[in-house]
Amino acid sequence: MGPEASAAASRRWWDADADDYQAEHGPFLGDADFVWCPERLREADARLLGEPEALIGASVLEVGCGAASCARWLARQGARVVALDLSAGMLRQAARAAERTGITVPLVQAGAEQLPFADGSFDLACSAFGAVPFVAEPARVMREVARVLRPGGRWVFSVNHPMRWMFSDDPGPDGLTVAQSYFDRSPYVEVDEHGAPSYVEHHRTLGDQVRDVVAAGLQLEDLVEPEWPEELTDTWGQWSPLRGALFPGTAIFRCRKPG
Repeated sequence: MGPEASAAASRRWWDADADDYQAEHGPFLGDADFVWCPERLREADARLLGEPEALIGASVLEVGCGAASCARWLARQGARVVALDLSAGMLRQAARAAERTGITVPLVQAGAEQLPFADGSFDLACSAFGAVPFVAEPARVMREVARVLRPGGRWVFSVNHPMRWMFSDDPGPDGLTVAQSYFDRSPYVEVDEHGAPSYVEHHRTLGDQVRDVVAAGLQLEDLVEPEWPEELTDTWGQWSPLRGALFPGTAIFRCRKPG
């Protein structure tokens, strides 16, 4: 799956699934909340982008924004936010949420591998499970984010923890057995009734992810593996209390552009 085919499949999938996805997950994500992961780590508590005062007036890019709930939360903190996504369907959800909340941020339809912004346009960039797992060449995303950040700017993104690739997407006991090699970097591909790719997700090992960050000229400040909260009993897809008690489901990379 090359970059073009992968992007086309993702665009079709999220355009078609946007309404159902938001109906299922919208209450969890909120209309103007910043949730990093199914473990419910919130930016309000984690402060991975910086202290609250640092957000006031900061220019922020959300990459793979979906319905842009994170972007609206950031706008509510006083940031100047742009929300970008490949899918027109998800951006329509973002526009509807803006009407409900009265919090409007600029929405841009574009892929993360070629950001339509000038060099040094943003102080911060973030992505909560957006874009990075769905592109064939995530190193290009890292280079593009590094390009549009100002010196000293921070880039924080969350993805499926790479070790999850070894297990099936089963939140129950069957999901505790290794099903494939961690080092198998073949993408996960679903096809439609015509045999055309309809959903694509790409795997990078933890080392791959770190090398992509460093090769883009970014410094890795922290790697956060959120633990499953004892009080959280909900299941979201493959995430569950059973699996969360044993191994991480999310990896959050906190990076900075030198300067």
